[in-house]
Formats: sequence, structure tokens, C-alpha cells
Amino acid sequence: MSTRSRAVLLSAVAAVAALTLSACGGGISGGGGDTNFVTGKNGIDTVPEGKRVAAPDLSGKTLDGKRLDVAGYKGDVVVLNFWGSWCGPCREEAQYFAKVSKQYQDKGVRFVGVNTRDTSLTPAVAFEKEQQLTYPSLYDPAGKLMLRFAKGTLNPQLIPSTLIIDRHGKLAARALEALDDTALLKMLKPVLAEK
Repeated sequence: MSTRSRAVLLSAVAAVAALTLSACGGGISGGGGDTNFVTGKNGIDTVPEGKRVAAPDLSGKTLDGKRLDVAGYKGDVVVLNFWGSWCGPCREEAQYFAKVSKQYQDKGVRFVGVNTRDTSLTPAVAFEKEQQLTYPSLYDPAGKLMLRFAKGTLNPQLIPSTLIIDRHGKLAARALEALDDTALLKMLKPVLAEK
């Protein structure tokens, strides 16, 4: 093998390794300019109340074929989790989302999943059943809902991504990594405490 061939091969291996380390999949590049959000030491991006932007239209069919429009949850805080059945970190965090969703179901908090890049309903439905997720998930195999978020906002960029939408339908917080219950509650509680 020539030196040039080795260099090309090593570059390709390095590129694959970098993609593998960036959560489950490549994301949509966001940020740039004055975004009004701050990344805390815990990796959670937050936006102060007066600087938030409205969440985009997040509506469609759920995994069980029902129609869901997240805007209908205005008045409640919404935890929006982008996941795929094929995603290892999504499997790790699902138990925590199931637990916290049950703890907060009567406290003005709604959980909504967005299943993406599953080309069939079968693995997505099996994932929900296996993980005991009782909240609805929008079915978005092509990732079109992810693309509705404006660049420079708290947009989902990776799988998994979690966003918190405040009671006014505005984007308040985002995490671009798998979360346990402690990290999820660190995102949720400050927004839930707002008047």
C-alpha cells in the first residue's frame, strides 16, 4: 500500500470515528451570530424568558396513527424528545423519560416524543412498548420536524435531543445528549417554576 493510500485510509477512518462519537447521528448545524442562548456547565442551553422564540409547528401523526399538534399543549410545559429506536443513547435515556413523565403528569408537564429516521413503524412501536413510554410520539421518519426549527434557535441537532417548551409555546432549554433523570429535571424545573 502506498503512502498516499494509507493517508487516505487513515483520513477516512478518522472521519468515521468523529461521526460515531457525535451521538447517534449527524445533525443540523445551528448557532452562529447572536443566538440569545447560553450553554451552562452541564451542557444545557437556556434562553432567558424575554428572549425566547416560538416553537415551530410540530404537528403530525403519532406512532399509533392519531393526530397531534404540540401547540395544543400551550399553557403546559412541554418536554420534547427526539429519538430513534436504532439509537443506543436513546435506549439508555428512555427509562428516565418514562419515570419523570409519570412523576410530572399531573403537574402541568406534557411529554412528547419525536421518532425520527425509523423507516418503519414496527421498531418504533416496539421501542415505546419495551421502554414503557406512555406519552405520544410523533412519527417523523424523514426528520422534517427537525428542519422546522430556525437556524440560531434551540434547534435539535442530534439524536437524541431534548427541548423544553415553556407555557407560552416558546423554546426555553435544550440538551444535545442523552439525559438521566437528574439532568432532565435540571432542565425542566426552572421552566416549570416560571409564572
